[in-house]
Amino acid sequence: MRRLPETLVNRIAAGEVIERPAAAVKELVENALDAGAGRIEVLLRDGGRALIAVTDDGCGMTREDLEMAVERHVTSKLPDDDLVHIRSLGFRGEALPSIGAVARLTLTSRPADASEAWSLTVEGGRQTSPRPAAQPPGTRVEVRDLFYATPARLKFLKSPRAELQACRDTLTRLAMANPEVGFTLGDGEKTLLRLEPAAGDLGTTAELQGDRLLSTRLKRLGALLGKDFADNALAVEAEREGIRLTGLIGVPTFNRATAQHQYLFVNGRPVRDRLLLGALRGAFADFLARDRHPVAALFLDVPAEAVDVNVHPAKAEVRFREAGVVRGLIVGGCRHALAEAGHRASTSVAQAALGAFRPEAGSAPAAPYGNRSAWSGAQATSGQPIYGQGLRETAAQYHAPLPDLQDAPAARHEAAPETSQPAPDYPLGAARAQLHGTYVVAQTQDGIVIVDQHAAHERLVHERMKRQLADGGVKTQLLLIPEVVELEEPAVERLLARAPELGELGLVFEAFGPGAVAVRETPALLGQTNLQGLLRDLADELAEWDQALSLKERLEEVCGTMACHGSVRAGRQLNAEEMNALLRQMEATPHSGQCNHGRPTYVELKLADIEKLFGRR
Repeated sequence: MRRLPETLVNRIAAGEVIERPAAAVKELVENALDAGAGRIEVLLRDGGRALIAVTDDGCGMTREDLEMAVERHVTSKLPDDDLVHIRSLGFRGEALPSIGAVARLTLTSRPADASEAWSLTVEGGRQTSPRPAAQPPGTRVEVRDLFYATPARLKFLKSPRAELQACRDTLTRLAMANPEVGFTLGDGEKTLLRLEPAAGDLGTTAELQGDRLLSTRLKRLGALLGKDFADNALAVEAEREGIRLTGLIGVPTFNRATAQHQYLFVNGRPVRDRLLLGALRGAFADFLARDRHPVAALFLDVPAEAVDVNVHPAKAEVRFREAGVVRGLIVGGCRHALAEAGHRASTSVAQAALGAFRPEAGSAPAAPYGNRSAWSGAQATSGQPIYGQGLRETAAQYHAPLPDLQDAPAARHEAAPETSQPAPDYPLGAARAQLHGTYVVAQTQDGIVIVDQHAAHERLVHERMKRQLADGGVKTQLLLIPEVVELEEPAVERLLARAPELGELGLVFEAFGPGAVAVRETPALLGQTNLQGLLRDLADELAEWDQALSLKERLEEVCGTMACHGSVRAGRQLNAEEMNALLRQMEATPHSGQCNHGRPTYVELKLADIEKLFGRR
């Protein structure tokens, strides 16, 4: 037996904290935030492998603090040695020594009241003495040649472009949680990200603070996630047992193919927690297909004693004392926000519809007869054709009145009488026509609405069935002979721990030996079902998400199927009263803006959009 050298111990520990450049960026930026920085600049070269430079205007460090900062388990963030009430992002004292153990680290810092700055260097765990340096108040950390001391780690890094994107994603998450701080990210050639800090204070009352915080978060999230998210975001605010949930979620029709656009924060700390992701998935389970994912940024404020952030050195995972309360708060808060949105659908639906009308980029109009040589290549960068002098004359002659007519053809006919009725002040307007027995066209005050009658009525029937299910409970089917299902012992234990919850959904079972359960009742809606497969799916989901989604989804799928068969079919002719009744029901029913699979039930086109199609704007 022998004691490992200190440098080797530091390199082993660094593997837990600094696994890629993005992890180093996270630790250094969190240190800057803990130092009270108002602006943070990050510079990366070669995806962070050649250089990571983080500059802030925080409180800075003295010479003595600088020397101690690069030692392991040295921190200024636990004055009372209290690991419960942690008020900072960092607290373990591992980031700087871990980085110094595997890279060339240079620290330069100056407190605001000091006349000079000090700088020291750590290369592969070997520390130099501090020396005077030029530096404005704040701290600058430079990390060069990351993992030069552990070359094997370099083989596991991805391309510089992929590592740069990972660093940007890390900085994006930290910027979302701190809208009052300005962030800049560059690669030495161009600025990749520039975010200005939110101006002004948050008000004096709690209500003003909440409104101001929501406004600043929406502005910061819009800058990071795009204007489309800001236009399609729903505010989430809920509180239960001292835990507060705030944030923004996109309407269901504003969804993505992956879960990368889901940002979750606990006490201002970006986390990737299966419990939170599973709760968000459960909140949208009834509105999105399984291969589509919502866009969300949710912020949880949890009492310090109710959450453990000291689970992993990277601090990306947390543990809640009351996991069920947190799960229920997220599901309830998100569903309440979705219900408040009513029939609202994503504004990007109309943009996609308009894009389908427009010709593809780069496609030129058909050439006029006899002028194909003049037409070739005559197109501006805006996509509009540029007519040569000969083409202009030809076009003018074509549009001129015929020589034997005194007036233009349009002037010889009387205008058709106005037959359209003024549109009533309804959100979805008044029905004017039905096209192809499938689409209802309605006129609003400032545009038109096109409704897919089958998808819309399917959602209406589905919502009515869900309300009946909630009011009357899930009707169960008693099995004459209980069915024994054999599973692995850990799976059985997970199922038995959640037996009361599953019993509320109509699945009643009890233990039947160490590795089996006896099912006595099943949901009547499911009819004949494969209990072995259902219970195995439930056990697997409890292990992965800590949430039983399969049974809920199957019940909702049955409701959706019944709603689909019981709704107005495409091709059925509707009269004016029926069409208007459908529109009024949609306005009064939550979630009617999307069908059961997250697709829009209607498209709204404003007059301004229609005028653009015809070149009026």
